[in-house]
Amino acid sequence: MPHRFDPVILREYDVRGTVGTNLSEADAYAVGRSFATRLRRAGGGSVAVGYDGRTHSPALEVALVRGLSEGGVDVVRVGLGPSPMLYYAAATLGVDGGVQVTGSHNPRDDNGFKLVLRGDSFFGEDIADLARLAAAGDWTSGQGGVSERDVRADYIDRLLAGDPERHEGRPLRVGWDAGNGAAGEAVRALTARLPGEHHLLFCEIDGRFPHHHPDPTVEANLADLKALIARERLDLGFAFDGDGDRIGAVDAAGRVLWGDEILALLAAPLLEELPGATIVADVKSSDALFDRIAALGGKALMWRTGHSEMKSKMKEVGAPLAGELSGHIFFAHGYYGFDDALYAAVRLLRAVRRSGEPLADLRAALPPRCTTPEWRVPVDEARKLAVVAEVAARLDAAGARVDRTDGVRVSVDDGWWLLRASNTQAALTLRAEARDAAGLARLVAAIDAELAASGVRR
Repeated sequence: MPHRFDPVILREYDVRGTVGTNLSEADAYAVGRSFATRLRRAGGGSVAVGYDGRTHSPALEVALVRGLSEGGVDVVRVGLGPSPMLYYAAATLGVDGGVQVTGSHNPRDDNGFKLVLRGDSFFGEDIADLARLAAAGDWTSGQGGVSERDVRADYIDRLLAGDPERHEGRPLRVGWDAGNGAAGEAVRALTARLPGEHHLLFCEIDGRFPHHHPDPTVEANLADLKALIARERLDLGFAFDGDGDRIGAVDAAGRVLWGDEILALLAAPLLEELPGATIVADVKSSDALFDRIAALGGKALMWRTGHSEMKSKMKEVGAPLAGELSGHIFFAHGYYGFDDALYAAVRLLRAVRRSGEPLADLRAALPPRCTTPEWRVPVDEARKLAVVAEVAARLDAAGARVDRTDGVRVSVDDGWWLLRASNTQAALTLRAEARDAAGLARLVAAIDAELAASGVRR
């Protein structure tokens, strides 16, 4: 029977909406039927399925599994856990694809589906194709088997393999804030086996997120972690988003390290092992990161924001490491090429310990910069791309230096600013960086002027 999705939930690299408003169990079933069809027509016949800790995720998972099974594929249910655990299952269980039911870092009433097909990201035109298949009722049919597999212990073993020398050097004292997200139980299991002293916050998985929202890109959400670090005099701390694929870090002085700073610290040991390697970073990342990669002898490549975009570009250019300002860090050297915040934490602990210096000192050695946070300005879903196009046209007419990799990144002599459409929300994302506060103020004024010309206020 044909099914029509609300177009708003068909995002660039996943399906995501608000449960009870534009996302339902019927949508989950249809995603299952359409994805099963894509799998079978590509010669595949099996899929791993996981889900996050949101209150509606179990029901959506049941409907999804029914759709996949009635589409004729075998389903391996790996249960509740972070998205990277599902990616791990898809990479190691001999299946042809994977689906995670997750709302990621979105508000608690949101949910959706992240998909993987034969090790490749499933995004863009692939998402649109799911909708076309559903609207036409063009689905394969059958009766696939359904089984369960507990992969958590194997996944934790694989995380620990990211630091084989973890018992060497000075043990670190670390804080961990799971934000009541899906990574909570994995954090407990991981830290029980890591050397050092570990202090855990909010590892009880609770989709109501009673303590704070699990989005480490919003500094206010790191307040509890900062307080823990100060109270216990810890060396550093980590925070995770709702499905465990994005990492935030805080040093002993309570200063936040954003994703591009984390990537900058991970670049040094990587380039020692692989001289001249390409490292990919998204357009929101600092010029200081690209300069650092080059100074370390690597090749820096700027690319579009989005986990699917980054994974695809990594595979295309053979990059061993990539990252985004938002805290998605991707490892292909010694790992599987997907974004995994827990694995990033293990690798960062390794980098800090091997350096022999505190994280605060490593961060202080990075070039100083004057930046805005990543601003998100709500704009109607149907309007956001048009605003970017209008701004781009005005900049072209003015002869500005513009990079169109993703939205518009405008370079000036003492910095840059960025305007792009969010792939996950009805919003524009903005950022600016300059050499000093006066330069940053000029760039922010330029952004505000361009928004105003398109009828938008920051």
